[in-house]
Amino acid sequence: MDDRTMQQQVAFLVRCLLEERKRTGGWLPPREPGADEPFGEQWDVFRALVNTREPYPAPEGFLAAQDALLRELVRRVGVTQVADLPPVAADARLSLWRGDITTLAADAIVNAANARMLGCWVPGHYCIDNAIHTFAGVQLRLECARLMDAQGYDEPTGRAKVTPAYNLPSRFVIHTVGPIAEGRSTDRNRLELASSYRSCLEAAVACKARSVAFCCISTGVFGFPQEEAAPLAVRTVRAWLDAHQDADLRVVFDVFGERDEGLYRALLS
Repeated sequence: MDDRTMQQQVAFLVRCLLEERKRTGGWLPPREPGADEPFGEQWDVFRALVNTREPYPAPEGFLAAQDALLRELVRRVGVTQVADLPPVAADARLSLWRGDITTLAADAIVNAANARMLGCWVPGHYCIDNAIHTFAGVQLRLECARLMDAQGYDEPTGRAKVTPAYNLPSRFVIHTVGPIAEGRSTDRNRLELASSYRSCLEAAVACKARSVAFCCISTGVFGFPQEEAAPLAVRTVRAWLDAHQDADLRVVFDVFGERDEGLYRALLS
């Protein structure tokens, strides 16, 4: 897909979403972009509109254009294969990778979700929940809503649910609600965080994944101190793998920042 086609696709998608939003109500941009405005401006409006879109089914024409655009964007950034990641020296079952989890071709990636399990609704927010829902496509929120409607109550902390990954290069997304620590963890927080890691590993095996990539659960807006979360994550994952040696599961710890990379590298060296 060339640049001109991408610009036309995103303009079409924005137009569809604006027409829908005028019927359904909800967030609208301060100014509607013109069809010939730069891709970046159109993309920002598109992202904000899908971030604030209720989980409605979408027309086939919209989905075809959305899917083609999202896959092209990931392709241009570059997809990383889990098989190309070296294992850490201390444990051949584990890898450390610093990068955007939405571009990682693992069988399953882990999403740090909230209790509603419908993604982040803040327009353009750069949390992992927002990024995964944006690049998976509107189908993901609809599937999460279906799961939550069937459940009938908010997702408890420390459990996990599996959905398709739609337009992401992974096959599945494993959604888990980590504990809210607000900068200071408690014994209960630590138990809940360990439960999230174990639940995700069990969910990965249940969907026959051979590889799973973890984000740094709860260490963003949920405020779990990373210097406590990282060793807990490594310790919990290793203990689970030791207890399930028939799982044949490759685990990737995915970090986004330099500080987090340093913490994990020290733990895994």
